[in-house]
Amino acid sequence: MDRLHAVLTVVSAVFFLWFAAPFIGRGILNSGNLTGILVSGLLLYYGIRYKRVHAWLSHVRQSRGGRVVLVCLVVLCACAFVTALAETVGIVRAAANRPPENVTAVVLGCSVKGERPSRILEERLKAAYDYLEENPEAVCVLSGGQGPGEDISEAECMYRYLTEKGIAPERLLKEDASTTTEENLKYSMALLKEQGIEGEITIVTSEFHEYRANKVAERLGITSYSTPSHTFFLYLPTYYVRELYGILYYMIR
Repeated sequence: MDRLHAVLTVVSAVFFLWFAAPFIGRGILNSGNLTGILVSGLLLYYGIRYKRVHAWLSHVRQSRGGRVVLVCLVVLCACAFVTALAETVGIVRAAANRPPENVTAVVLGCSVKGERPSRILEERLKAAYDYLEENPEAVCVLSGGQGPGEDISEAECMYRYLTEKGIAPERLLKEDASTTTEENLKYSMALLKEQGIEGEITIVTSEFHEYRANKVAERLGITSYSTPSHTFFLYLPTYYVRELYGILYYMIR
């Protein structure tokens, strides 16, 4: 095995384990780590058995149909790469769009385990807590309904977490009917309007989710900024890749 293929083998093995870790550790399996496991697994196989792969490709190229299939695969991979790159640029830029002081915050919910926040929701709550501590005049909407496996609504779970940390209850508004990002923002803005609070908002959510969340806000006519949380490094690749699918679906829809 030459140096290039040795490096490819090691790197793809690392990514294979990285994408598999959420499933092995927490049983998390979604389009993100399924894609990562598949792609890194194929690259790992190629790194180990590249001579056999080259021989197979030479055989396939001998037929016209085989050449057409290979060209289509190359074009498909190129399109996927360009799309992922463009989405990644959008994710990075959106996460860097920080708010002015004391802008109203809207925290987007995530799954609750019984009555406790999931790891990703707790990360968002830590970001919300830091923001509210740094902006003492800001109010905050906690947005999220109650789903399967949740003993309380996501909004109630967030409310309990932040008040236990010392955030004044009068600064927190609970929106407990939403089930999607669009509903999070739409219902939150309606709640703020009922309270006589208008103007721009900052969206508190995972860094990988800020781009799509802000695009939804833009479509709803909301001026928004980003207050991103930081995702646990073992989970980040899985949810980042899943979000690429989410962005693509949103743009197509």
